[in-house]
Amino acid sequence: MVQKAKILLVDDRPENLLALEAILSALDQTLVRAVSGEEALKALLTDDFAVILLDVQMPGMDGFETAAHIKRRERTRDIPIIFLTAINHGPHHTFRGYAAGAVDYISKPFDPWVLRAKVSVFVDLYVKNCQLKEQAALLRLQLEDDRQGRDRSEPLLTELSARLASVEEQAEALTKQLGDSPDAGAAATAAHLERKLAGLRAALEALRPGTQSA
Repeated sequence: MVQKAKILLVDDRPENLLALEAILSALDQTLVRAVSGEEALKALLTDDFAVILLDVQMPGMDGFETAAHIKRRERTRDIPIIFLTAINHGPHHTFRGYAAGAVDYISKPFDPWVLRAKVSVFVDLYVKNCQLKEQAALLRLQLEDDRQGRDRSEPLLTELSARLASVEEQAEALTKQLGDSPDAGAAATAAHLERKLAGLRAALEALRPGTQSA
């Protein structure tokens, strides 16, 4: 059984963190607070997160600098970051957010439903990714322990492939939906989904009998 996904909320204002928790509580995932960039980086040393909601304006290490540190670390570079900002300095400011590695850039006040929907995309992807990894790990063990692995693993591989195909189908529908959006962050989200699923499909195909190293 896959554990709940963790969502990292980074903001120096307690009232903003409370608001984010109220909006995202409906997703029924684990919400982790950080009141500074430094605290966020410490949390990322030990825990895995599905997505990070990162405030831009914070004293000390701001959101851009925090994101730069996150993207430099091999362990955390692929975690999606959604920037939240109370100000809008125009296209240049937004571009800086995407250049720092964000998949989306949202100005406050934001629509709670839209934010929750965006976060849920990454939570779903993270959960399905974890499920497939666990199943693949179990299958690897079976192939190593059993000389009759070919006969017993093929049905499992077929089941895993079917499950992944279902995820790919959902992602394709989501990509089409996001493709109609003028939001640059939506396009980044679609591209991120495609890269993740392509990697999962390649990993699954590598498990098929005949592709294992001797």
